[in-house]
Amino acid sequence: MTGKRPRRATSRWSQRVTLTSNALDLNHDVFTWRDPKRIARSLKRSAERSTRRKAGPFQSAMSMLNFYINRAGRGLPAVQKKVLERAKTELRRLYKKA
Repeated sequence: MTGKRPRRATSRWSQRVTLTSNALDLNHDVFTWRDPKRIARSLKRSAERSTRRKAGPFQSAMSMLNFYINRAGRGLPAVQKKVLERAKTELRRLYKKA
């Protein structure tokens, strides 16, 4: 025995959450866009139109963006991570939070 357990097949639960979020109806591939302002506007629009969210629109939009950044992890290219971080700044600006 080597002491190592066999690896489980990854379930991709985070992908399912991103695609089928019960809180926001996101535009298709919103997190792959290259324009941080466009991403922020789309998240804001989705959060404000949603009737299923439990928190305010800003918190819901920011949570979904952070969730995606955190769950994509090492697989997220540095260029796209920078775009998404800028989208967070833009989202704060749109909601006048900083």
